[in-house]
Amino acid sequence: MTPLGEWERCRGWIEAALEYAGGTHTIEDIEAGLTSGQFTFWPGQRCAIVTELNVYPRFKALNIFLVGGDLQEILEMEPHICAWAKAHGCERVYQIGRPGWKRALEAHGYQVRLLVGSMKEL
Repeated sequence: MTPLGEWERCRGWIEAALEYAGGTHTIEDIEAGLTSGQFTFWPGQRCAIVTELNVYPRFKALNIFLVGGDLQEILEMEPHICAWAKAHGCERVYQIGRPGWKRALEAHGYQVRLLVGSMKEL
């Protein structure tokens, strides 16, 4: 895991992003995933990002899983994250998020492939 001070400084941005994740994880789950290496933590000065490598039968992809903080800085970090993903064998990078991300990410070459906007709890 990255230095404790960086995580503590940025933790609030990730906690806020979890509110939109549909209850899939708690902040403790994220911390455990960072410790185990399941997730990668990308701290910025005014933002934070958590990513996850996903290996599928036909390719490897990087999921930009949780994002919070300053949008401009997040977008500035995106090329560095993509370069890291490529260096780790990824052929794709994706982000599942709120509809507002569509506009921000299209300028960076992202295309909407799936629409996940409705959820029903059973």
